[in-house]
Amino acid sequence: MSEIESRAMPFRDTIGYQALLLGGFAFLATALLVLGNLATKDAIAERKAEDLRASLSQVIPPRIHDNDLLEHPMEMEGPDGQPLTIYRAIRDKQVTGLAYEIVGPGYAGDIRLILGLDAKGEVLGVRVLSHAETPGLGDKIEASRDDWILGFNGLSMGDPPEQEWYVDKDGGRFDSFSGATITPRGVVKAIRDGLHYFNAHRTALTAPVVITKELEGAVRVKD
Repeated sequence: MSEIESRAMPFRDTIGYQALLLGGFAFLATALLVLGNLATKDAIAERKAEDLRASLSQVIPPRIHDNDLLEHPMEMEGPDGQPLTIYRAIRDKQVTGLAYEIVGPGYAGDIRLILGLDAKGEVLGVRVLSHAETPGLGDKIEASRDDWILGFNGLSMGDPPEQEWYVDKDGGRFDSFSGATITPRGVVKAIRDGLHYFNAHRTALTAPVVITKELEGAVRVKD
């Protein structure tokens, strides 16, 4: 292309204009995504809090506490070395129960559950938070599908003895599902590990809490 033809080319057909136009569209798209995220952030957080509160209400009976379970959660190091959030039920300044997430290996990935215990380590309830198990087989771990998960209520490490905290096919007490043994095995393991965690940290988990303005909502455990 000659110098004269280049000078005669409309600005909109130049590479600079095309690049500027593309950059403008990219900036606009990014701005819209950011604005959309800001607009829905609070709503999403509120929905997650509602879902968590609903799950907690199924594993910690409202009658045993007078506090909001989502306020002032306690942070501890979990069995895997990662931070673990503990939701504690309190009545008359005493810990009457607690709940935390446990994870077991399923057939199609991790099975996430929430375990509720009273201050003595007795199971108040267990509910599935998420899983990818086979519909019609592995999904029997859901309370809405089957009452199998309710069979852990009232149990603790020692009742039954630890050697019975396995599915029946492994010599334990708990029923396994026909054609889906891996799923209940993973759930029982998660609960067993969760009970071991409670026993190992019983003092810290059940200690009275002191909430100060300086901590801005964090929980400090009294020695």
